[in-house]
Amino acid sequence: MLFVCDNQGIPIAYNQPLAGNHHDTFELEQLMGEVIEDIKSSNIRTDGLFLNADARFDTDKFRNYCFSNEVFANIDFNPINGKVSEREYIFDNTLYKRRFVIERTNAWIDAFKAFLVRFETKDLHWRCWHLIAFCAKLIRKL
Repeated sequence: MLFVCDNQGIPIAYNQPLAGNHHDTFELEQLMGEVIEDIKSSNIRTDGLFLNADARFDTDKFRNYCFSNEVFANIDFNPINGKVSEREYIFDNTLYKRRFVIERTNAWIDAFKAFLVRFETKDLHWRCWHLIAFCAKLIRKL
């Protein structure tokens, strides 16, 4: 499940869960499209959106998708994809250090026992559990 958080770690949008075992970049552009549409439907502008992502999302296709949607993709370089010096992407290490916000949110969500082992077999139930967790996170911030 792909979700986007604000600067305080509160999830603001996420996609539908996918059935099956897939690599992190499986249909990543389509999933990000769903997230961007959810954000836009909430009357939040996505042009200039800053996205910190780790090296597992480092694909040319995803970077180009973000660029075409005016999302600044600050994605760490994956050494599997070639030498960093040969690639023409911008990476801001100082802003990347703010990535701990999403990692903290991931750790907080993993604290829910229902998420550690996926007991739910229906995608709708899995999605609803995430909504409950996201609401609890928001209420704690208020």
